[in-house]
Amino acid sequence: MKITRFYLSIIALPAILNCTAQKKVAPLLPVLKDVFWNDFSVGTALSALQIEGRDHKADSLVKKQFNVLTPENSMKSMFLQPEWGKFDFRIGDRLTDYAAKNNMQVVGHTLIWHSQLPAYAQTIRSKDSLQAFFNNHIRTVAAHYDKKVLGWDVVNEALNEDGTMRPSIFQRLLGDDFVTEAFRLAQEASPNSELYYNDYNNEQPAKRAGAIRLIKKIQGAGVRIDGVGIQGHWHIGKVPFDDIEKSILEYSALGIKVMFTELDIEVLPRNFTGAEVNQRMRNTNDTALNPYTAGLPDSVQKQLADDYAQLFRLFLKHRDKISRITFWGVNDGQSWLNGWPVPGRTNYPLLFDRNYQPKPAYYAVIATKQQ
Repeated sequence: MKITRFYLSIIALPAILNCTAQKKVAPLLPVLKDVFWNDFSVGTALSALQIEGRDHKADSLVKKQFNVLTPENSMKSMFLQPEWGKFDFRIGDRLTDYAAKNNMQVVGHTLIWHSQLPAYAQTIRSKDSLQAFFNNHIRTVAAHYDKKVLGWDVVNEALNEDGTMRPSIFQRLLGDDFVTEAFRLAQEASPNSELYYNDYNNEQPAKRAGAIRLIKKIQGAGVRIDGVGIQGHWHIGKVPFDDIEKSILEYSALGIKVMFTELDIEVLPRNFTGAEVNQRMRNTNDTALNPYTAGLPDSVQKQLADDYAQLFRLFLKHRDKISRITFWGVNDGQSWLNGWPVPGRTNYPLLFDRNYQPKPAYYAVIATKQQ
């Protein structure tokens, strides 16, 4: 049924466009989730405002185009457990209810991450106290959403760029085995949810090697891990296609699913790669760092479309290994890249513009199924 709707929409498009010219009605757009129905799920990240239903344009677009939802921030520990032992599931529950009502799935993001911890957790200095927070948070949250979410980003960004363990609060106080233990606890508390490791730059050789060691360690302990998330925060004209393909092959060889979990392609100047949220650029008042406040030039729009098209051709080549592609935001105005690593910039990293209209990149992605 999904495929039929897509092909009917493509076949009917010339007639619809002709009708549009006569009656001035909006043309029917192809639907991402239907176009790639037989290949992989297509998702997006939602802000709290969108989850709460206060962004009606986003609501209409999300219902039409996507079939998997990830909370951009609302399921991180600082929001779910703002006070020790006191959990606030209201927004997360609203998301899972919304998804169930609209025949979508939810990926929980994230159980354990060193960033965006509640204030009290950031001040913990003893191993016993952190272990208590760690155990209770995973057990309570994972159990609450068992059978309500497709899967969890159990641990987020536990590695350095060279593939060694990041010296986070969890690594320092609980040791390198905290990742395996997080998956063990999540497996026990949420047996019906898939369990993923998620990171940025883990398509790069050194970090990829570290992630593979980490995944093998989890597997070697007899603990379940179902997939790896490659975040996919890349830069226009510099998308590492060869490393992405090698990563798809090497991760899938471990017997796990491969996902691209936070996809966006930045168009603005930046002097480093990755998505370390604590990094910032200097000289933030330099207007050269924010060159497209009046709109994106056609040449840049074309490069963005070309990059997305090449990326999706690669995804389609390995569709048997990839289970999900999630864009990190519904439209350009929502993107976190407007505020990082330079506050207040005007960025254009997604398929839909600030008015929720499809960009050339959207049509380029759709066209990869017609080639």
